[in-house]
Amino acid sequence: MKNTNTRMLVEAGVMIALAQVLSYVKLFEMPQGGSVTAGSMVPIFILAIRWGTSQGILAGMVYGVLQFILGEKYSFHIVSILFDYVVAFGCLGLAGVFRHKGKVGIMAGVFVGVLGRFICHVISGVVVFASYAPAGQSPWVYSIIYNGSFLLVELIISMVIMGLLLWHRMLYKVIKSIFRMNDGSSSGYTKHET
Repeated sequence: MKNTNTRMLVEAGVMIALAQVLSYVKLFEMPQGGSVTAGSMVPIFILAIRWGTSQGILAGMVYGVLQFILGEKYSFHIVSILFDYVVAFGCLGLAGVFRHKGKVGIMAGVFVGVLGRFICHVISGVVVFASYAPAGQSPWVYSIIYNGSFLLVELIISMVIMGLLLWHRMLYKVIKSIFRMNDGSSSGYTKHET
């Protein structure tokens, strides 16, 4: 039990650090916060899929705190701190919800994680950033469009990366089974030196 907890903590630390590093590779940045990155959410998804939803949520929350501490500050409003960082990134851990449902479940979990983050950002946008909405436009519509514009691209990038990782894992298993069959070990044949 102790080794498992230690391993989970080490993996969580590595995945949080990797997510933080990937968040610095920005393909596009929005004016009031939010950006399209090189798959910075994927390490948290992987942790949630490997270790479960609660561990994923906790790691996501730690990652959110790091994003707030180390990133640019757009607001110090408590709703923004919670719903743009802590709770929003914690939602990424929801990727572990369907982890036992195969590849489709993993991809559905990734979608649910990003959807949770999106909902949090929309709430923050309505409460904190409503003044940025153009005259006559509902803060809800503004927040949905603003946050959806970068999170949709982040979702696509994350799903492509996760799909490639799943495909790579499947390909690895096939190749490994082929080599196992070809080395004679499955037939009961053993090589003897002469």
